[in-house]
Amino acid sequence: MTADPTAAPVAKPAASPLVITAVVMLGTFMTILDSTIANVAIPKMQPSLGAASDTITWVLTSYIVATAVATPLTGWLASKIGRRQLFLWSVAGFTLASLACGLAQDLGQMVVFRMIQGATGATLAPLGQAYVLDVWPREKHGKAMSWWGVGIMVGPILGPVLGAWLTDNYDWRWVFLINLPVGVVTLFLASSLLPRGLEAPRRFDLTGFAFLALGVAALQLCLDRGEQLDWFESWEVRLEAGLAIAGLWAFGVHVATTRRAGLVDRSLLRDRNVMTGFLFITVLGMLLVSTTALLPPLQQNLLGYPVLTTGYLQVPRGIGIMLAMMAAGQMIGKIDTRIMIGGGFVLAGGSMYLLSGISPAMDSTPFITAGFIQGVGLGLVFVPLNTIAFSTLAPALRTDAAGFYMLLRNLGGSLGISLTVNVLARQTQVAHADLASHVTPYSAPWADPATAHAMGLDGVMAALNAAITQQAAMIAFVDVFRLLFWITCACLPLLLLLKPARAAGPAVHLAD
Repeated sequence: MTADPTAAPVAKPAASPLVITAVVMLGTFMTILDSTIANVAIPKMQPSLGAASDTITWVLTSYIVATAVATPLTGWLASKIGRRQLFLWSVAGFTLASLACGLAQDLGQMVVFRMIQGATGATLAPLGQAYVLDVWPREKHGKAMSWWGVGIMVGPILGPVLGAWLTDNYDWRWVFLINLPVGVVTLFLASSLLPRGLEAPRRFDLTGFAFLALGVAALQLCLDRGEQLDWFESWEVRLEAGLAIAGLWAFGVHVATTRRAGLVDRSLLRDRNVMTGFLFITVLGMLLVSTTALLPPLQQNLLGYPVLTTGYLQVPRGIGIMLAMMAAGQMIGKIDTRIMIGGGFVLAGGSMYLLSGISPAMDSTPFITAGFIQGVGLGLVFVPLNTIAFSTLAPALRTDAAGFYMLLRNLGGSLGISLTVNVLARQTQVAHADLASHVTPYSAPWADPATAHAMGLDGVMAALNAAITQQAAMIAFVDVFRLLFWITCACLPLLLLLKPARAAGPAVHLAD
């Protein structure tokens, strides 16, 4: 078989495709896991780093923003220094930054090291995806993506579980130090086994990158700090939103009008499957990350579950994802990928509908059931979506496309968290006001504050308010899950935009 003429000069790699997939999956899993593993350690970090409650969140924000800004550079950096070298430098940088985070003595150091960690690790996921697509023949892309995708999809779920266990049994610093052995092993294996690519060098689009970096960084800051600062009541959030709109608008105009090779190849914008895949992965990131962020406070604050129990309740979703990915990899080529994606979204939406029936009196069974169903649905979406989105794309454009693919997945997660948290806060206030309006001196004379005080029932009034607040919060969670259900349903018509996956073709072996 001959290689795709649009790809770089090729030669068969020394290692088998399965081994290369395992190596890049290890690096990808390490960075994806770190996007959520630190969340549960924040309360323990705060006194140790001498940070205030409103500044400690920069430990998370700095990582997210640095990752978002650096991800689009993956394609250009790979063409500049080579895909293999970029992977090695990224693993080394991420590992050293993890060590520095584990040794940080104050908040300033931690924020700087987290930014380095996010920037160096940002390229690993898109590089891993490009490697997997290149070393496997096209007819095996589905099976290969099911193996590699386990790290992408399960990492955010296992992060809080592992983070809680390390924090409770050891120290919060091990949340970062755990990356050291994984990074060293990945670096050794990658340097020994990964083939070198012969990407054609290209100019750096400084103008396009400046616009995109400004827009993405401002958008991430706006989404991350909006709830904390009461959204557009804050001038900071207004400024960040304005900069985000201006930067992304200028980037779009630049891409549409520049005649020279830019940060985004225009042929990407003309590929219908790639663009539709971008929309789907944004929603997929929204569903995966928002539910990961919603369930722990619901289970801990309203239902009184311990931290580790909350972590364990995430496991069925991870199991569902892994099983569905393995099954989807076997079904690629036998069942229309669009049917699989549609079925996955139906299951994911069904899990949200199931969670919309929660109540304070229930046990953990609905969480286990809905989590497993959602995991199966997301797993059925991820593998065929990756296969069909890249099936019509020239191999030479895979690294660029994978970079923006990961960027939009991360932005979808940030958008999902901001949307759900904002709706949750608003609906809690609305439900509280509605419930409290039915408790009046006429319906319950002792509910009048003056009467209750005279009767010595101040404690009863406080308990009543706490009960109303709990019920209001539960109603708000129900409303959020219903919103996610309708968002999932709204994605189904996008299936009509996808073209069937291209017939099987050769692998694009990378040059040694």
